[in-house]
Amino acid sequence: MTATAPPGGLRDFYENPAVPVASGAPRSLRQARMLAAALRGSSTAGLVLDVGCGDGTAAATAAPLLAGHRVVGVDWSQDALRRARPRLAYAVRGELTGGGLPLRTGAADAVLFSEVIEHLVDPDAALDELRRVLRPGGHLMLSTPNLAAWYNRALLLAGVQPVFSEVSLRAIHGRPGREVVGHLRLYTARALREFVAAAGFEVVRLEGAPFHGVPRPLRALDRLACARPGLASILLLHARRT
Repeated sequence: MTATAPPGGLRDFYENPAVPVASGAPRSLRQARMLAAALRGSSTAGLVLDVGCGDGTAAATAAPLLAGHRVVGVDWSQDALRRARPRLAYAVRGELTGGGLPLRTGAADAVLFSEVIEHLVDPDAALDELRRVLRPGGHLMLSTPNLAAWYNRALLLAGVQPVFSEVSLRAIHGRPGREVVGHLRLYTARALREFVAAAGFEVVRLEGAPFHGVPRPLRALDRLACARPGLASILLLHARRT
């Protein structure tokens, strides 16, 4: 998924229709349930943004659980928006840097930020912009791959490049997998907590989620690892704007 416009080759990379722009359905559902629980009891209908909505899968998964809230997908990639619009009632173009998101300050009750932060050149500016558009006490639901996933620890010990990390936009080198997806930043659970807190958010909860790319014989182990977010494949973080 993409949400900010990196210069030159990265922009071309993310506009390529062959580049994946969707999160896995199971973790999108987990994230949607976390958000629904956070918004439960809200007395008024609110605005939920899916920033870096990609093909709209995460927002479309969340919408049925967020009755009464308006869910809007935002992405800078025209190709992603073209794929998102059949799934979403509202999908608009916007960037996290440059001119910022097309919203007034404090307009949103919640932001879904699914597998975006690992693609950003300037994640600090991105969180500043998300904090701007969220109302005080508004919810941030962020997901990102875990650099310290259980299998990455073993791969590093063996001298193998960790899964999710990339050294080239043209091909995979030195790690398992076949898809180049443009990851620029990777976080451990501790680093993600500290980073989000430093940006002016209170971390409420951190959970783990499985990764669809884990080989089938290892998927049961990957699901078990979710009980320890620091070992899980995917980090799901819930934070509130202070």
